[in-house]
Amino acid sequence: MMKKILLINTGGTFSSRPGENGLTPALSSEEIGTLLGGFDPALSITPEDHCSLDSSNITPDHWRTLALRIGEDVERWDGVVLIHGTDTMAYTASMLSFMLQNIPIPVVLTGSQMPLGVPMSDAADNLRCALQMAASGRGGVFVAFDRKIMLGCRTSKVRTVSFNAFESINYPYVGEVNAFGLQLRLEETPPAGPFRLQVDYSDRISVLKLFPGMDPDIFRFLQERGYEGIYIEGFGLGGVPFLKSDFTAEIRRASQSGLPILVGSQCRYEGSNLSVYETGQRILDCGGIPVHDMTQEAVVTKLMWCLGQSKRREDIQRLFRENLVQEVRVP
Repeated sequence: MMKKILLINTGGTFSSRPGENGLTPALSSEEIGTLLGGFDPALSITPEDHCSLDSSNITPDHWRTLALRIGEDVERWDGVVLIHGTDTMAYTASMLSFMLQNIPIPVVLTGSQMPLGVPMSDAADNLRCALQMAASGRGGVFVAFDRKIMLGCRTSKVRTVSFNAFESINYPYVGEVNAFGLQLRLEETPPAGPFRLQVDYSDRISVLKLFPGMDPDIFRFLQERGYEGIYIEGFGLGGVPFLKSDFTAEIRRASQSGLPILVGSQCRYEGSNLSVYETGQRILDCGGIPVHDMTQEAVVTKLMWCLGQSKRREDIQRLFRENLVQEVRVP
């Protein structure tokens, strides 16, 4: 039976054309099909335009409406492909992973470093790989890029102009495309539970990337402005200063007042570990919540999603101790 694939276009470089102020999204999903010379005849593809935006302009509300579009009609499709700008694709892939937990069909995000139709562009190849993954029957949220298939909540953009712009962080590739076609590497694991469409979120969060000499007073400012969660990107394994600029005292004060404070590493690979050094153990003693080996995009979106389920610090801490969608390896 022919697989039914929903193709959603949101814009990005993939569908861009030169404008007065540089590249800007312009192509519709129908025009994309025309430039490709038609879609795969072995698939029944329904093209649809959601928006036409540079992904820098994608907001959490777009994540919510995309999740609703996919999740409320999930039984109609065998797979979904989402054309998306590369700059915030990893954020969208991570948030959809949480909003569409245990989705039984593949939801595959892709984009390109060069617009479709430009000589030597990677757009057509990336889309064909995404369509094959969408027809694979492997449930979950994925990113298809440079002939690699990556788990959505483990993906980060690590290069600005190279075709291999994305990497799977602290997690193996789900698959790749080679001379034998689409090769899925990881064994399929059954969903941990039934499919749940959960689209509530809070965007009242902040990310603090520490630097030597940073003033910890920023915590009080953020709390006074009504922020509901903070993620600290610490040094090395997750350390923060505790002498002259005492961040641990502010973590304790904020945690005791009910504000969840997450702590991870600025380093992209190998994750954080707050149990090794004194500074990390002080963070744990003061109520800091570890994020282990999660990507920055997954931490941000999981915190936003968790705050949509509960505002209680204890609930946020519990949810960050759980591996919901393979986003974290909890020791």
